[in-house]
Amino acid sequence: MVSEFCGRSSRLTGTSLEAKKAHEMSKLRVWGHPKSINVTKVLWALDELGVEYERIDAGGPYGKVKEADYLTLNPNGLIPTLEDGRTVIWESNAILRYLAGKYGAAPFWPSDLGIRGRSDSWIEWNSSTFWPALQPLQVQLVRTPGERRDPGIVLAARQRLETSLRILDRELAKSAFVAGDDLTLGDLPLATVAQRWFNLPIERPSASSVEAWYRRVKERAGFKRWVDQPLF
Repeated sequence: MVSEFCGRSSRLTGTSLEAKKAHEMSKLRVWGHPKSINVTKVLWALDELGVEYERIDAGGPYGKVKEADYLTLNPNGLIPTLEDGRTVIWESNAILRYLAGKYGAAPFWPSDLGIRGRSDSWIEWNSSTFWPALQPLQVQLVRTPGERRDPGIVLAARQRLETSLRILDRELAKSAFVAGDDLTLGDLPLATVAQRWFNLPIERPSASSVEAWYRRVKERAGFKRWVDQPLF
């Protein structure tokens, strides 16, 4: 089993067996590989929160997700899956909210419920609108050989995506980040999709507010570590 330990170094100083067991039970474990867009936003969130965790390669070329032991954790056989002691969470946005709720603080996890709700709205919009518009473009332009690409799919996806970008651009003209002047959890899923958009081999219409926001999120250490990777 290939795994890596990430985040802050352990602060455990006790030597008793009970202390060691408690430490191991409290350690976060993330199942998934860092080429998955749903995994990378979770890893980025963990970096923002400064939480120690273990990551285990699973899914894609690493397999494991259809094995019985994994299916007891995530019955869908998908990634990511989070273990936090005896707690198991799947679905990436649920994992984000769990992590922010347990380990986060304002402004990243806003204490003002109105601001938190606005941040959360963008998480949902990303899942329902932004990523579904971009994903067919990525499949066609990155994963599909040129002779097998469908121009109709590419055109329809571009039209949907450009409509979505106009919405996002209009809203980002009002503030530095999607929920206000500070980075919140809601920026992370959007930025993982925006990274694909800004790296696809196509011409892009101007969206100055999105571009300015993207320059800001690109400076985050977690974005550089996990998100800003080649698409190919």
